[in-house]
Amino acid sequence: MAMNRQTKRMLQRQGQITSEGLPTTAKQQQRPGPKPQRERVGPRQYTREVRGELRKVAWPTRQEVMKYSLIVLVAVVLLTSMIAALDFVFTRAVFFLFDS
Repeated sequence: MAMNRQTKRMLQRQGQITSEGLPTTAKQQQRPGPKPQRERVGPRQYTREVRGELRKVAWPTRQEVMKYSLIVLVAVVLLTSMIAALDFVFTRAVFFLFDS
């Protein structure tokens, strides 16, 4: 059976084939057991980790935020007006068809 690399890797991860591409026997296949419970961290540790991750974020500058906000606002106005125009045209067309 010919299979691509992605399928082969997936089947290897699932334990259905060996690294040579041969099917595994029933004894070799590993059954997924229950997932180990992860230790919960306290609120302080959680807050420290969140703050640490937020320091890694590439925050946009004020100019970039203003520029992107303007782009979104213009796009929303254009799309809303286009949908309103199409709604108006289709409404007129339907009334024209059923009134005659």
